[in-house]
Amino acid sequence: MASMIRLASTTARRALPSSARSMSAVPSAAAEFDAMDFQTQLYINGEFVDAKTGAKFPTVNPVTEEVITYVQEAGAEDVDAAVAAARAALPAWKRVDAADKRDMLLKLADLLEEAAPELAKLESLDNGKPEHIARDVDIAQCVNNYRYFAGWADKITGKTIPTTQGTADTFAFTTREPVGVVGAVIPWNFPLLMQCWKLAPALAAGNTVVMKLSEKTPLSGMKFMELVEEAGFPAGVVNMLNGPGATGEVLARHGDVDKIAFTGSSAVGHKIASAASETNLKRVSLELGGKSPLIIHKDADLDQALISAHVGLFLNMGQCCVASSRIYVHEDVHDEFVEKIVALASRLRSQGDLTSETDVEILDLGPQVDKTQFDKIMAYIEAGKAEGAKCEIGGKRLGETGYYVAPTIFSNVTDDMTIAREEIFGPVMQLLKYSDLDDAIARANDTQYGLAAGVCTRDAGTAMYAAKELQAGTVWVNCYDNFDVAVPFGGYKESGWGRDKGEYALDNYTETKAIMMPIDRKA
Repeated sequence: MASMIRLASTTARRALPSSARSMSAVPSAAAEFDAMDFQTQLYINGEFVDAKTGAKFPTVNPVTEEVITYVQEAGAEDVDAAVAAARAALPAWKRVDAADKRDMLLKLADLLEEAAPELAKLESLDNGKPEHIARDVDIAQCVNNYRYFAGWADKITGKTIPTTQGTADTFAFTTREPVGVVGAVIPWNFPLLMQCWKLAPALAAGNTVVMKLSEKTPLSGMKFMELVEEAGFPAGVVNMLNGPGATGEVLARHGDVDKIAFTGSSAVGHKIASAASETNLKRVSLELGGKSPLIIHKDADLDQALISAHVGLFLNMGQCCVASSRIYVHEDVHDEFVEKIVALASRLRSQGDLTSETDVEILDLGPQVDKTQFDKIMAYIEAGKAEGAKCEIGGKRLGETGYYVAPTIFSNVTDDMTIAREEIFGPVMQLLKYSDLDDAIARANDTQYGLAAGVCTRDAGTAMYAAKELQAGTVWVNCYDNFDVAVPFGGYKESGWGRDKGEYALDNYTETKAIMMPIDRKA
């Protein structure tokens, strides 16, 4: 995902991927899935196993609305077993040479790169995103993540500290040690990518992990465990569970888990934080929701701003926590911007529509992940219409099969409207007009969220001023959704605690220990 804008120049000119075919020609989910090698069991202590209760749940192809297969559902006993395995594996894993940890992570990255076509096909089937996006964006970034944190595995160091206050003859230093057993709960919008954002730094720092995949998209994550095993990670170091939100709460509440890492909605983040404090004061990091603003200043390069807004909102069918869903456009360029952004959105197509050519960044739009998300998005669209916003394009379902929402843009939006206040998590853009930059910044900050923001301007002073004043963990200038594995990611306010990615992510998975000892004088 390191610049969707750069990706466009190559992706948009490729031959159409296998996901781009007429909707009527899409084979049944069962037929396509049966032709693949897959895993539907839990992975505990180095083995694929059935849930102790025998419970299963369906996972559905959002393109066809058909059940793909039934997956084992972890209950409390399975969580106990996975945590016990992680706890038992921890002492030996902590003692594994850092260079060996590095090499296992590098091997895992190589295996993932080799398996990318198969995993992309599986992720597309389960999540709905176009196969070439899963392969060339999501999985490519996963490979980079594992290689990046492999590089940190043998470079996590402490410091020596000059002492004061009468302790000048004392040698003081720090070490950074693993937190211990990490429980991780991840969402469905980027299944493999969110998996590696937690797993790579946790393993590099020497922790063992119990991860709960989203019940909406478990297939690629379970298949990935075959690669973890092949890379040489000992039994119990990585354990993978499937199940609903209740399974994640059991993991968060577990008294033998030392740290919880969660990505998901702010509402569920509150529940995770509460559950995590019930049995012990385990450490918690949270990457939560957003309602991110993008300010288009009057001196912006409009072509550049259009791409920033377009990619910022329609990436991953709008199912992105940093989606630029509130776009503040200066009154001097507002009407021109609205006309051009609508024209650009009209060139997007659902995966399977072969009727038009396009060179925009996201060649194909997939469906929303499931009926729950589809219905939620359609309800927000109806709320926007009812509250007086102007629907410039879209605002309806695409086709009769699959959870497709037409790319939708609302103008004449005011800050008090539901669509301007609440996270929609779908391909619905809100355009708001402004005349004064300070007023736009104040309006942009008037939200419970603070995950990301953006500003488009050709003036460096304006860019730095806005970036400083915007209350968000990431501020993009003249771009949007420009990710790099070395750059930290996380939010202010209700958008979370802590940071994923980069060196900052290691803070989530290490404890700092201070050691002091006197320097004995010679007799």
